[in-house]
Amino acid sequence: MSSDQLSITERTRVKRGHTRASFDRKILYEILDATLLCHVGYLRDGKPAVIPTVQWREGDHIYWHGSSASRALKNSIDEDVCLSVTHLDGLILARSAFHHSVNYRSAVIYGKATKIIDPDLKAKKLENMVEKIMPGRWPHLRAMTAKEVKATMVLSMPIEEASAKIRTGGPIDDDEDYELPIWAGIVPIHSMMGEVEADPRNLQGLEIPEHVSNLVR
Repeated sequence: MSSDQLSITERTRVKRGHTRASFDRKILYEILDATLLCHVGYLRDGKPAVIPTVQWREGDHIYWHGSSASRALKNSIDEDVCLSVTHLDGLILARSAFHHSVNYRSAVIYGKATKIIDPDLKAKKLENMVEKIMPGRWPHLRAMTAKEVKATMVLSMPIEEASAKIRTGGPIDDDEDYELPIWAGIVPIHSMMGEVEADPRNLQGLEIPEHVSNLVR
């Protein structure tokens, strides 16, 4: 791993709520690893655009994928992009509208997107993506075809220019407002997996595999 602390740049410096910022790689990586969804911002014909997609981290690099025909991905190759991840952890209900807020964990990464060219390496990265989505899934699948690998683009970016920002705790009101008869507090928000739903076109007699049921449990 690179240095435990990320260098602060003009783009990653947090100016509002700077006490909630973190440049600790461990914290940043925990935020990235706790979700699959990210948003990638880039320029298309000189205009800003943002797309949601699946992300996964391997060491000090982050990866995302899409169709080889995707304009968004094509326009990102060897260009500066901004990738962000956010977890919404709670609603903060204060005694004034001004101090209402949310608890969250967020990460923002800047850098140049690089296209994975080698088909064998790209296939391995796609395997790693599937294993991020569902650990233990890859050995149960049919092999990817060369056509499928060709039809998929994988982009990567080093995690060098990045920062995290986190808010925890309850409402922070003005001192005089604590005397008001107004309820304040936190409404926590949690992500959780629901009941497994089998594809109606599954072959008869197929049981839920252990790698699925174990993860859901």
